[in-house]
Amino acid sequence: MKHADLNFHFDPVCPWAYITSRWVVEVQQQRGYEVSWHFISLFMINDARGYNEGNKAWRDGHFAGLQALRVASAARAAAGNDAVAAVYTALGKAIHVDKRRPEQVGGMQNLLRTVLAESGLNADWANSADDALHDEVIRYETDKALEATGKDVGTPILVFHPGTDRQASFFGPVISSIPRGADALRLWDAVETIATTSGMAELKRSLRAAPSFD
Repeated sequence: MKHADLNFHFDPVCPWAYITSRWVVEVQQQRGYEVSWHFISLFMINDARGYNEGNKAWRDGHFAGLQALRVASAARAAAGNDAVAAVYTALGKAIHVDKRRPEQVGGMQNLLRTVLAESGLNADWANSADDALHDEVIRYETDKALEATGKDVGTPILVFHPGTDRQASFFGPVISSIPRGADALRLWDAVETIATTSGMAELKRSLRAAPSFD
């Protein structure tokens, strides 16, 4: 059985994960890597910790992400990994680039249905937005991502060489803009080297620019 070169765990509402995913796609196109798209739910992670009363906006945003992941799960069940990639690309552009919001169209399910239809995808997948039957696989993949890195992390989580004796995982990289061309490859090689270096645990700085999706 051939393993993917990378598992990419994402929540569609995280802008940093979306930027990182576009970098991954840039590298994928240049090197022909196989990327397997997996889930990690910010709602499930933070709901387990408990939302404070003042965090309603965060909770609502994270729950919208869970609804989007349910739709991505339905897409995978119907049409496989490529469908997940297509759904994530379409939703990421709508949410982060075009700044479209559920409240503008009467709720997240309506936004999902519209975006899917506009992208030539199956709009009926949006019916799964409120279907908690998908939560089992979403929670499983969330738990697997955190098992690989430890719990004190966010999104995205990258798993290099999954299912092999070379498997290595990392949170991030969190990048504010999308590297292209040779810059994308240099960053990939550096991150993979760091991730697969024995004993390497953390490399971090808190300064970051505003997200750019160009």
